[in-house]
Amino acid sequence: MAQIASRSNRFDFDTGARLAAATLALGYTFAAFGAVLSPAPAAAQSGGFYVAELVQPTEETRTVASGVAWRCAGSTCAAPKAASRPLRVCRELQRKVGPVASFTAHGEALDAEDLACCNG
Repeated sequence: MAQIASRSNRFDFDTGARLAAATLALGYTFAAFGAVLSPAPAAAQSGGFYVAELVQPTEETRTVASGVAWRCAGSTCAAPKAASRPLRVCRELQRKVGPVASFTAHGEALDAEDLACCNG
């Protein structure tokens, strides 16, 4: 009889441990999917390699320019790194969403001459 009681306690411990592990795994799974699937609150906060400030806000929230997927919110657009030079990426974005007031690539802003070429 003592063996049955000890097996019962051991069974409860295994069930509790398994339940806790399954609960943690499920929680981590939801957290991972939530982080991947949730949209960025604003394009500039997404930490894009490219960040463009437009002269006027755009109605586009997502666009593809120069082979890069852009996310826009108001007058700010951001995108990951592309294979093209920053000036070319800026020019392609300008064709899609309108004049660009400022454009940065990896934190470095285009100078006034390059920005004029972007908008030209």
